[in-house]
Amino acid sequence: MRLALVTDLHANRESVEAVMAHAKEQGAERFAFLGDFVGYGADPGFVVDLVREHVARGAIAVMGNHDAAVVQGPLPTMIPEARQVVAWTRERLDPEQLAFLATLPMSASDGDRLYVHANAFAPAEWCYVLGRMEAVRSLQATSARFTFCGHVHDPKLFHLTATGKIGDFVPSAGMPIPLSEQRRWLIIPGSAGQPRDGNPAACYATFDTSSSTLTYFRVPYDTESAGAKIRAAGLPQRLASRLEHGE
Repeated sequence: MRLALVTDLHANRESVEAVMAHAKEQGAERFAFLGDFVGYGADPGFVVDLVREHVARGAIAVMGNHDAAVVQGPLPTMIPEARQVVAWTRERLDPEQLAFLATLPMSASDGDRLYVHANAFAPAEWCYVLGRMEAVRSLQATSARFTFCGHVHDPKLFHLTATGKIGDFVPSAGMPIPLSEQRRWLIIPGSAGQPRDGNPAACYATFDTSSSTLTYFRVPYDTESAGAKIRAAGLPQRLASRLEHGE
């Protein structure tokens, strides 16, 4: 089965539509959405409905920190721009959309695969996997062979050997990566809705469950239209320029 891994969609209709179309072209048979469906972007209702429809058809979806903030209130550590968009978003979602976000699990397991937004060691604390130290903590917190997580908007891949050695690298788009059975893996697909690695193209990955092969992709989309919607909505202008520059 080919699984599409999509995370940090951030209410960006243009990027999400491009990613979903590309994933289907790649033969994706199932989707796993790793959280942050809202926040930053101007189309929260569209993205929430899209994820909800796929979940009804068997997709996996977990809660992200922006999703939690919309239904529970933002944490004090959330930056002012994000807090402003959280309040704006809550006013634009109907009760059913809010209920869907509220009932999302913090993590989901499927065989030897764990799906979570931030990390496996403390999912509800929203700590970032920024490097090897956090990756080891996450991998040691679960018995899953593969951990898929979002939260970090840059694509990255970590691996842990049987002797406890940790390694990492930044994957190249379009290059299939066979994931060795002798290692355990932490996969960060990058952000579909707000990439931050200097490349504005949307990020996502596919995982072939039969061959344990992982492939990262970059998908160009209409950043100008997505940014124009943010500006027209009266949201922080920097959020629009971030999309256009991949920052």
